[in-house]
Amino acid sequence: MHSIRPEKASKVTEIKEILSSAKCIVLVNYCGLTVAEDTKLRSSMRTAGVKYTVVKNTLLRIAAKEAGIEGMDAYLEHNTAIAVAPEDPVEVAKILNDFAKVHKALEVKAGVLDGKMITTDDIKALAALPSREVLLAKMLGSMQAPISGLVNVLQGTIRNFVYVLDAVRKEKESA
Repeated sequence: MHSIRPEKASKVTEIKEILSSAKCIVLVNYCGLTVAEDTKLRSSMRTAGVKYTVVKNTLLRIAAKEAGIEGMDAYLEHNTAIAVAPEDPVEVAKILNDFAKVHKALEVKAGVLDGKMITTDDIKALAALPSREVLLAKMLGSMQAPISGLVNVLQGTIRNFVYVLDAVRKEKESA
């Protein structure tokens, strides 16, 4: 283990807790963003419930090693900020991917999903997924489809029976 000063040990512990407990963490290089752009990014993160913070590469490297995440060292160059999604990994990927499309200075380096390193391509694939609510709605719709189909079939049978009874009634009235 690297020797770190006692005042930095608490920060390493805090970063380790974040790495261990979060569903998804995305590492970004924010160098080149203006203050206004960074403020806009932070605001969009805050409204989505995503924690966005700048971290020192050395402390992040130590915390990742302690958390058992391998392969992060290759991405810890230049400035690093982490975006932490406590619940929905798609949300943080969407926000950063959309922001990086508009602001070329923001570079998505890599990410951690459920304790495993993922690449920028994986993050783009996450961003392409529909949100959790949309996925749940689609799943619920597909679960209800067979039931509603059965109801329609049963209604059709009952409807046809009523038509036959009505035709018999009309025939008897005319006779």
